[in-house]
Amino acid sequence: MTDAPDPLADDGEEAPPRRSPLAVLGPGLVTGAADDDPSGIGTYSQVGAQFGYGMAWTLLFSLPLMTAIQEICGRIGAVSGQGIAHNLRAHYPRPLLRGVVMLLLIANVINLGADLGAMGAALALVLPGRDMPFIIGFGLLSIALEVFVSYARYASILKWTTLSLLSYFAVAAVAHVSWADAVRGVLIPHLAFDKASVMALVAVLGTTISPYLFFWQAGQEVEEQRRRHTKPLCVAPRTAGAELRRIRIDTLVGMVFSNLTAIFIVIATAATLHRAGITEIDSAVQAASALRPLAGDFAFGLFALGIVSTGLLAIPVLAGSAAYAVAETFDWSEGLDRRLREAKAFYAVIALATVAGIALNLLAIDPMRALYWAAVVNGLLAPPLMVVTMLIARNPRVMGAFVISPALALGGWLSTAVMAAVALLFLLA
Repeated sequence: MTDAPDPLADDGEEAPPRRSPLAVLGPGLVTGAADDDPSGIGTYSQVGAQFGYGMAWTLLFSLPLMTAIQEICGRIGAVSGQGIAHNLRAHYPRPLLRGVVMLLLIANVINLGADLGAMGAALALVLPGRDMPFIIGFGLLSIALEVFVSYARYASILKWTTLSLLSYFAVAAVAHVSWADAVRGVLIPHLAFDKASVMALVAVLGTTISPYLFFWQAGQEVEEQRRRHTKPLCVAPRTAGAELRRIRIDTLVGMVFSNLTAIFIVIATAATLHRAGITEIDSAVQAASALRPLAGDFAFGLFALGIVSTGLLAIPVLAGSAAYAVAETFDWSEGLDRRLREAKAFYAVIALATVAGIALNLLAIDPMRALYWAAVVNGLLAPPLMVVTMLIARNPRVMGAFVISPALALGGWLSTAVMAAVALLFLLA
């Protein structure tokens, strides 16, 4: 099987019009940017503070792995016209589907709580006020935007929100970086097989290759088809060549942008915190606070506001991916392109997941402990979900003539094997 469409197929579809470079970017870009959520920023800050530039190579190593699996998820959505959970329900045992969705919900709610908490604390660093009102405000704002703003406008908002990640490039620019050491750290792998180094590798890979991103990108490709009133590629094969190229470019740009941002966070914290002997960071907010006396108010402000901005991007992705998974499991009407009255249960899951994240901040729960358990759940969920995703992508009943190529399948299986090894290391460490 190949990615090429059948030239003899008569589906009645016109070839899609040529798009501007910016118009090509969408689900892949937003997915990649959402990977740098406040929790991820905390992880990358800790890696930079603890190891300096020495572990920056892990983000270059993870780039082809996350690009392969995310492109595969995007293709599943575009070809089948259905999300990951819907294809699981249609072609695989129901207990597997329910177990996957339950683990996803648990991990997403914990991440929502941690990200909302970080956003509230970050804003409280630059504005007068307490964390909790800010946390509640961010949660309610996210729910309102997802429920009441049209999908076309909301997708545009999410796309432009990705520019907030540029703040971390600016932080690195004003820090006193040893660029020769930074480049060596990125390009030359170095891993000491001690517990701290292994756990840092596990943390980076677990943060960059996250199950909620699989559901989100597949769901967004389906949303894009509805918005543009086009058919799934298995029904409209004449459009497939251009669409599959778009997905590849969009995903590659999104993942490169995501990992470059993460690399610059590591570089910035290595050049400031690690150099000053600060090697333990409990959160992204603590990293921002520690930067202030070392890099000045400008770098501190950029870092803190970047936490808020990336959180505004990540919260809807976390809540939305949970809603896609639950709605597809129960065959409910779903999609951000639908009005509230057309998909009440779908939007209810978004609201409930976000409210649960807010509620976690009312409990006396250590946020780093919560993130630890979210990482455990994600680590356990990712390998079996990736195996099933690969089986879906190679299943002609789902993908028709567009089962993924052997080269892309090799990348996907390699990513799956690495994540399975990471999960094992996590459990044994």
